[in-house]
Amino acid sequence: RRGEMAKSTQLIDNEVFRAYATYAAIVLIKMMLMSLITAYFRITRKAFANPEDTESFGKGESAKKFLRTDPDVERARRGHLNDLENIVPFVGIGLLYALSGPDLSTALLHFRIFTGARILHTFAYLIPLPQPGRGLSWAVGYSVTFSMAYKVLKTAWLL
Repeated sequence: RRGEMAKSTQLIDNEVFRAYATYAAIVLIKMMLMSLITAYFRITRKAFANPEDTESFGKGESAKKFLRTDPDVERARRGHLNDLENIVPFVGIGLLYALSGPDLSTALLHFRIFTGARILHTFAYLIPLPQPGRGLSWAVGYSVTFSMAYKVLKTAWLL
């Protein structure tokens, strides 16, 4: 089936598509967890962005001191933003890639490397690990997405 576009009625039977769905779900859940991690840091560090979020800590001037930034909250937020910048393109390009008829082993390699790189990137961001760990994990994941995009364009080029 190499090089053959999958039919939508056969997607659930397509091993590459099932692999894509699995790894896309993993990285999307990981990205969703970043929201919870950010909320955890906001609550434990008592650092909120909106006045209504501080009401349980007091009213008026006494609550204003909780309207502040915190380094841990900001680090989690930056990690989450980086996920949005990288996982969303992976999901879109990965779908097109899965439909472009790649070999299962090649597709699994792409999906697994991207997923591992994003998980490592999260740990490198939150712990934080020294550079170049975070930068390398970002570059690996980004390169995987470009590799899939190249395969899609090579397969479906209609210009």
